[in-house]
Amino acid sequence: MPYHKDNAAEAADGPLADLADLILNVGRLVRARTPEGSELVPLTETERQIMRVVDLYPGAAPSEIARRTRLQRTNVSTALRSLEDKGMISRTATTGRGIAVRPTDRAADNLRMLRAAWARELAGILGNDIDTVQQCTGLLSRLEQRFTADDSIERDPQ
Repeated sequence: MPYHKDNAAEAADGPLADLADLILNVGRLVRARTPEGSELVPLTETERQIMRVVDLYPGAAPSEIARRTRLQRTNVSTALRSLEDKGMISRTATTGRGIAVRPTDRAADNLRMLRAAWARELAGILGNDIDTVQQCTGLLSRLEQRFTADDSIERDPQ
């Protein structure tokens, strides 16, 4: 059933609210089990959000990163300076006064280590239920694409 304002109370107790709650909690639990080590570069929550967008949209301008993350431009600028200091991003000038932000090799290595740790953790819980994992991944990917869609791009109303 599509969401309407008249259904707000029902929606709060419905399956979409349950899904959002579970996504947030499972993400928190996965992050809590992420190993810490001298090889991993520790990131703040804001830095993690920004790195996700930089990985999805390499070459994005800081203003585009702010739009896609729904973060304040000043917070993005501060986090970009920190990420650059940590060796996670590079910023290069483009035409005019533009800046393109790209992940570095260090960022790619960091992400590989994190993904390997997450995969080990989930494999221990989910085993070989790959079909269900792929269905869930597809759903979450569609949600992420919609949530990170650039406001200047017309969204699909479905």
